[in-house]
Amino acid sequence: MEAAVQQTPKRARPLAGTTVGIPPRQLDFTLPAQGQRYFYDNNATASLFFAMLSAFFPPGEDYFVESVRHYRKRVTDPKLKAEVSGFIGQEAIHGREHDRLNELLSSRGFAMKAPDKAVRAALWVLDQLPQSQKLACTTFMEHFTALLGEQLLTDELFARRAEPEMIQLWFWHALEELEHKSVAYDVYDLVGNSRRERILAYALVTGTMIPAVLASWGYMLAKEGVFRNPKDIRRGMKLLLGRKGFITRILPQMGLFARKDFHPDKHDTRALVAKWRNKLFGESGSLASDLRNPEVATVQ
Repeated sequence: MEAAVQQTPKRARPLAGTTVGIPPRQLDFTLPAQGQRYFYDNNATASLFFAMLSAFFPPGEDYFVESVRHYRKRVTDPKLKAEVSGFIGQEAIHGREHDRLNELLSSRGFAMKAPDKAVRAALWVLDQLPQSQKLACTTFMEHFTALLGEQLLTDELFARRAEPEMIQLWFWHALEELEHKSVAYDVYDLVGNSRRERILAYALVTGTMIPAVLASWGYMLAKEGVFRNPKDIRRGMKLLLGRKGFITRILPQMGLFARKDFHPDKHDTRALVAKWRNKLFGESGSLASDLRNPEVATVQ
């Protein structure tokens, strides 16, 4: 009688971002080669603001990833390790796709080098900080991008005003910002969350980024000749910073970051995430056919 063959027990596969709800989605976006020059409500002032914001994303995503990756080896919890992997994967793809969008906007004649240089200068200043302070700055900027993402997904006027083909990239980015909104903060909790550092991060980021925003946006407006059209500026500022403006509705929530008991998950966006996962990647989702790794579409 042959001896029974002993089977070596299979090792459990390590968790990946997909299994913890943070799937790096590989997408083939079809960006409009031709289209309305001012893609947000046919308004130059507001359109250039969003173009400037898009230019900020690739260098910003790199900064976020590196500040979290520095502490990656200290993460031992399997779930958080998987979340970090998903976070890094998603942010890398965001940077790549916004690079493509920025090339398109540059081909339309927008001065995209100005915001790129401005944000890199601001991030260079933040990069001189100690590692824990850099991570605190990342958690504050992730707080902003999560609020921005939520605003994008809940503001029905934004969807109606924006160029339909281009808006899909922003919806996808917004969804993933909400999916991974707590990861950098949870790593920061692990390595020693300091409220003092968080408050300082608030001051440092606003003190470097706001000048970068104003200088580059102003340059783009000047280059486009928008300052010769006060009507466009008034309307654009109302769209963004009016009483019910796109940015106005985000600003009151920024200060939550400085609270002693702050955590991103205290603001529950799970229902919103589930809704938009289905809208974008469900069976008849608007981006389902663009997924190059469709296995991630089943994430709940």
